[in-house]
Amino acid sequence: MRFMFTCGGTAGHIYPAIAVADRLREKFPDAEFLFVGVAGNMETELVPREGYPIETLVVSGLRRSFTPSNIIYNVRSLYRTERATARAKKLVKDFKPDVVLGTGGYVCYPVVRAAHALGVPTLIHESNAFPGLTTKMLEKYADRIMVGFEESRGYYKQPEKITVTGTPVRRGFMSISHAEAKRKIGYTDDRPLVLSFWGSLGASRMNEYTAEIIAMNEKEGAFRHIHATGGGEAGVERMTGLLAREGVTELKYTEVRPFIYDMPVLMAAADMVMCRSGASTIAELTATGTPTVQIPSKNVTNNHQEKNARVLEKQGGAVVITEDECSAEKIYSVLRDCANDSAKLGKMARAMLEMGRPEAVENITETLLGLAGK
Repeated sequence: MRFMFTCGGTAGHIYPAIAVADRLREKFPDAEFLFVGVAGNMETELVPREGYPIETLVVSGLRRSFTPSNIIYNVRSLYRTERATARAKKLVKDFKPDVVLGTGGYVCYPVVRAAHALGVPTLIHESNAFPGLTTKMLEKYADRIMVGFEESRGYYKQPEKITVTGTPVRRGFMSISHAEAKRKIGYTDDRPLVLSFWGSLGASRMNEYTAEIIAMNEKEGAFRHIHATGGGEAGVERMTGLLAREGVTELKYTEVRPFIYDMPVLMAAADMVMCRSGASTIAELTATGTPTVQIPSKNVTNNHQEKNARVLEKQGGAVVITEDECSAEKIYSVLRDCANDSAKLGKMARAMLEMGRPEAVENITETLLGLAGK
């Protein structure tokens, strides 16, 4: 069999596709796989790292405000999309997939649209409760839309296409215990371990808060801290500058990285994770049962990140701090108090595990194979 995946832009779009591909590779060792992403985006690094080939298109998304510069940008984006769709048709004709799955990012639009035009079964997975622009645009081209939440059905014009599957995570998130993960990373400290990140591309203001938090913790040593800046080595350089501004030139309790490649192990090892509230990240946190401080981004459609985070908060697995409530002092106080309260952490961890959907990968795999069979 031949399986084509399209995804890109952020790790939250890429890794769910990889999770499904891994399961298909287990079931069909002789199957062929092809990913399609955007030239220059992080999928061109992450996908080959997991052992899958990738082809690229030149495509960009649409901007929502109607300023003169954005109108010009959108006209160019539409032109790129039409050219990308033509190239996507060639990729589909050459590869001859049995089915095409899109898991998010603007690149999904030309690929799924091209596959649909050529009669190839198509599926998309939307991990957030509220569908993004690309998912809305693709609803008429997709044979099946898989969603992470039951509540999502009402947002679609064709509810008969909807299948609730949950959001897939890689098996590594479910295959290692907290104690095993700490041993694997060589962690021998009695201090709790905090892991923080703001997404694969980073977030300038949140990294500024993090620099202040690191400075506070370097004075007190309340916990060990691993922080991923996002934005590659430039992100690390910027963080180094922010720390210097706080008077921190040597790190005793903190490790700063540009990106986290071993996320399943580090997330399982962490006593608490501080991050945004994307649906894929939440699925990973519930798979590892890791307590979390959620700071949802407010620059998203229909405030869907806060809606995601409030679900965790309601169940007792998360502390939610909105961006409008943010201060480095408040965040540090929450991290310090929670991370050093073992009883509270245990209760939060159990709540997170209860919300996990370990069957999501299998649900998506079976839905995909059922459509490919037709």
